[in-house]
Amino acid sequence: MNIKANIRTFILSLILFSALPVNAQVEGLTSLSSNYSVEKTIDRLDSLVRARGLRVFSRIDFTKDARDAGLEMHAAQLLIFGNPKAGTPLMLSAPTISIDLPLKALAWQDRGGKVWLCYNDPAYLQARHHFSGDLLKNISGIGNLIQAAAK
Repeated sequence: MNIKANIRTFILSLILFSALPVNAQVEGLTSLSSNYSVEKTIDRLDSLVRARGLRVFSRIDFTKDARDAGLEMHAAQLLIFGNPKAGTPLMLSAPTISIDLPLKALAWQDRGGKVWLCYNDPAYLQARHHFSGDLLKNISGIGNLIQAAAK
């Protein structure tokens, strides 16, 4: 193959790769498309979290932080939330889960303008940190919150 053909193949690969749904490529993450903007998606999740009596620990606007640093990026925000009564037993059972708690949800806009809302799958966290199955219920409600916020 000549250099022009290699370059052409490389460029076509980049184009095809950029069209792949990035959200589906990360092990342990569950991603849903959102019907709303990134900001509105996180607003909705924030409201749902608070309505269920959970604590919002932080909201990070990565796009604003990038802009403040003189950089540009598509919209992306992270909500960090949880309940110490649910999380503490998990941390006592498997201290390493503390790296993944409190719970987090990331809303982000892809190159095509589509908004995604993703979170760590509770079953993946159980497999990763080896806590007992009866404690899975402490974090399994995140899926319902994410679905409600995205739709």
